[in-house]
Amino acid sequence: MTSGLLCLLTLPFVLGQTPGDLEPLIPSTPSSPFSDSVLRSGFNNSFGPSLGSVSQSLSNFTGFEDDHGTCQCSVTLPDTAFPVQRVERLEVTAHVLSQKFEKELSKVREYVQLISVYEKKLSNLTIRVEIMEKDTISYTELDFELIKIEVKEMEKLITQLKGSVVGSTTVVNQLEVEIRNMTLLVEKLETLDKNNVLAIRREILALKTRLKECEASKGENVPAAPPPPAPGSCEHGGVVNISRPSVVQLNWRGFAYKYGAWGRDYSPQHPGGGLYWVAPLNTDGRLLEYYRLHNTLDDLLLYTNARDQRLVYGQGAGIVVYNNYMYVNWYNTRNIAKINLNNNRAEVTQTLPDAAYNNRFSYANVGWQDIDLAVDENGLWVIYSTEASTGNMVISQLNDTTLVVLNTWYTRQFKPSVSNAFMVCGVLYATRTLNTREEEIFYYYDTNTGKEGRLNITLRKVQERIQSINYHPFEQKLFVYNDGYLLNYDLIFNQEPK
Repeated sequence: MTSGLLCLLTLPFVLGQTPGDLEPLIPSTPSSPFSDSVLRSGFNNSFGPSLGSVSQSLSNFTGFEDDHGTCQCSVTLPDTAFPVQRVERLEVTAHVLSQKFEKELSKVREYVQLISVYEKKLSNLTIRVEIMEKDTISYTELDFELIKIEVKEMEKLITQLKGSVVGSTTVVNQLEVEIRNMTLLVEKLETLDKNNVLAIRREILALKTRLKECEASKGENVPAAPPPPAPGSCEHGGVVNISRPSVVQLNWRGFAYKYGAWGRDYSPQHPGGGLYWVAPLNTDGRLLEYYRLHNTLDDLLLYTNARDQRLVYGQGAGIVVYNNYMYVNWYNTRNIAKINLNNNRAEVTQTLPDAAYNNRFSYANVGWQDIDLAVDENGLWVIYSTEASTGNMVISQLNDTTLVVLNTWYTRQFKPSVSNAFMVCGVLYATRTLNTREEEIFYYYDTNTGKEGRLNITLRKVQERIQSINYHPFEQKLFVYNDGYLLNYDLIFNQEPK
């Protein structure tokens, strides 16, 4: 009995209770050797009246003494209230925070990629602007507009980034400053356009707009004009007027290269598919050393996809391209050379009989153009003078394969008094200078009839001197080289055939 009692007395201390806090312990198993009265009597004698205030923290216990006198106790602790709902709310909150974190992290990754892309774009723009700063004569308004568009796109992105990025925005702020500096630099370059290229083009565009408005207001009650002749056709009565100039751009070598020629290849087999060519002479106004080819007008305007070739032996701006061959006056001779544009080789050279050369009878205000080649609907021509013609203009039609003269016509127009000339449907048209802004198509010679006469057609220009005029039969346009600028004119024909 003593060992069983000790077992029961030890239980409260194991559970962290004091004897004064215990209720009377009543065994629930009948196997105990102690009677209820004895157990209760023993507890009452040991703890006295304090058992009435014991808390109800323990229940469902058993205690007994085994055969060896060892106390065996079994206690079941009461259920404690566990905060299950709080734990569930904590889990939901943690999940929501995890999703938000992943979302913001993905945004950061995306913005890091975008910043990297636009840093590269900004670097490319910086290089392009540096090139424009170093070479102030090789850019056009199109260059400025393209750069402005790209800068505006980057400004929009920076605005989005500033509104979205939380925390440090040092990189974004730095990009914003660089883009703002880029914008100011482009605007400054525009204002420093020493050659007035942009100003001239804008002025011409404004004048064109006003002219169209004027024509529209005047032409409301005017019957429609007859359609122009078909491209490449000579079913008309000759040139009767010419449009205002359309400035295409400055030549690719720059403002210092005032002499040269440009045009578009004409092939009777493929009349609308010729390439564009630009051939500025060296600054001496004599040597044709380099020329450039473009497959399309867009390539020419954007200075892209160009093929640069070196010729060395060309002389003067009397250059034409016909059926994928370039025809030039060979340097320091009266010879004409035929250059294959595919390999830049002279396949044929032929002497032009009795032709004056080396500035003997060149055009007025334009040197080294004694021999001026031309193309029209009828093929390849050459305009020149001889000592026998006393400086008057001579017209010869050439075989474009062998360069042999097929036929020759003699005019009564003195060549050095003419500023330039071109051929249309076998008719020679000659120009002369009126003033620094106007030329006049004043003379014609018709090889079809042998007749010559006077005209009065004003041809406006953007610079003082015209160096070359080339005609394209399919487009029915003039390609004019005007002190380094490339101009286009539309020809207007008499609708009644001759």
